Amino acid sequence: MGIKTALPAAELGLYSLVLSGALAYAGRDLLEASKNAAHRKTFRESVRPGWEYLGRKMDVADFEWVMWFTSFRNVIIFALSGHVLFAKLCTMVAPQLRSWMYAVYGVLAVVGTMGPGYLLLLVGHCVSLYVVSLLGQPWLCLSLGLASLASFKLDPLISWQSGFITGTFDLQEVLFHGGSGFTVLRCTSFALERCAHPDRHYSLADLLKYNFYLPFFFFGPIMTFDHFHAQMSQVEPARPEGELWRIRAQAGLSMVAIIVVDIFFHFFYILTIPSDLKFANRLPDSALAGLAYSNLVYDWVKAAVLFGVVNTVARLDHLDPPQPPKCITALYVFAETHFDRGINDWLCKYVYDHIGGEHSAVIPELGATVATFAITTLWLGPCEIVYLWSFLNCFGLNFELWVQKLAQWGPLARIEASLSEQMSRRVRALFGAMNFWAIIMYNLVSLNSLEFTELVARRLLLTGFPQTTLAVLFVTYCGIQLVKERERTLALEEEKQDKEKPE
Repeated sequence: MGIKTALPAAELGLYSLVLSGALAYAGRDLLEASKNAAHRKTFRESVRPGWEYLGRKMDVADFEWVMWFTSFRNVIIFALSGHVLFAKLCTMVAPQLRSWMYAVYGVLAVVGTMGPGYLLLLVGHCVSLYVVSLLGQPWLCLSLGLASLASFKLDPLISWQSGFITGTFDLQEVLFHGGSGFTVLRCTSFALERCAHPDRHYSLADLLKYNFYLPFFFFGPIMTFDHFHAQMSQVEPARPEGELWRIRAQAGLSMVAIIVVDIFFHFFYILTIPSDLKFANRLPDSALAGLAYSNLVYDWVKAAVLFGVVNTVARLDHLDPPQPPKCITALYVFAETHFDRGINDWLCKYVYDHIGGEHSAVIPELGATVATFAITTLWLGPCEIVYLWSFLNCFGLNFELWVQKLAQWGPLARIEASLSEQMSRRVRALFGAMNFWAIIMYNLVSLNSLEFTELVARRLLLTGFPQTTLAVLFVTYCGIQLVKERERTLALEEEKQDKEKPE
């Protein structure tokens, strides 16, 4: 109720002013804190020399980001550039064989970086899941898929399988975990789709072409087999009007994001400060709240850059890959919170939607979320912090449904019905603001540390109550209203376009 209800322009203007001022205020405090902490002993390992001509050091606490743009940068550029050139040549000469050519190039790249032993190991997993799929039992395919995934996440099997890697390539361990995990998910998708559509006669060759498509192989995203096969099977693929321009724009945005993050890390040490709890505890409440928020925004940007680069290559190959995750700033419900849309689509299709149905009943929803987060825990690698993260997010997802059911309860439903649509939108935005910070806290546990999350919660909810608590909630409420306004505008535009379509 109220999503299509407009608020007065003056009210929205006030919200924009408050949000802009609060972000600027928190950013100033974070900038000052970063400047004062640059030479602390505890920061020496993660704040390294950067732009010396400006006297700025750089936050290098995220080994993954540093790895991508130092030791892994040349490998990525070389491998993906080779794929693009190879794909263009294949499309010009023999477009009907493009899926085979992509698979051959992917196999050669895997052998070149990881060795033939690793290739044989993955082919073994592919063959085992293909054989089980011939039985036509989805539960058996899913069980074997989860067992295969566990073999890459738990000792001693993971140690034994890592022995199949040959060579001394520095990034082999990283690529081993990425390629192995995504291979299992792809093989499981293939097996389940083969069980669901026995009349389509998917072959082992289809599975190998699907699995060894290089842009998706090591780091995803996951495309379910049915979507990949349908798109890759087009003999003469055609691009929609303006598609090349959109691909160039996506590539440009990815480059701009990389540059912006590099600049940001020279002025804001958002990843290093939380590691020094003594220093972080001395920060103003506004800076601490901004620090927690910026940690999640950065993780979204990192995922958007990775998938943006890969998706650009995939779209050049006439594929429609999963989109990057939704920005954390635009999230105020747990149902839309995910940092990998491909894995989210995989889980929804084969587990969450299959068990939960329409997600309107409490018990089936509880079963669906528990099963989904159990598999997610296995995917991330079982450990105490992952257990806690899974429990918190599973609870948040179910709590939303419980609150929704409670809001539909007679007395509360009548109270909301007595309100104007504008007031209903304001009330719901208030609950959305509280939900937004629950999302931040629950995910900060895994993205940073439990100790830092406890510090933020204590400062914002206990020692900072009521001034800081209410101020943060009000600023967040303003942001939620602006997000809702954008959603309302987009919904109206889509409705207008639907009406203009010829019948």
